[in-house]
Amino acid sequence: MPIIVNLDVMLAKRKMSLTELSEKVGITLSNLSILKSGKAKAIRFSTLEAICEVLGCQPADLLEYQSDE
Repeated sequence: MPIIVNLDVMLAKRKMSLTELSEKVGITLSNLSILKSGKAKAIRFSTLEAICEVLGCQPADLLEYQSDE
């Protein structure tokens, strides 16, 4: 998969649990788990914005493009 989700890295840097992020962002724990595992097919800009606001980061800190080559 060419898009890598680095949510676990940002959570570790902020010393925050997925449960805590879920509560602060207002997104279910199961949906955040799907995103964190890289199994999500899409993410809404509003969701991305909320996560970035809580974690104090940029979208590029969470999402990374990696070539298949």
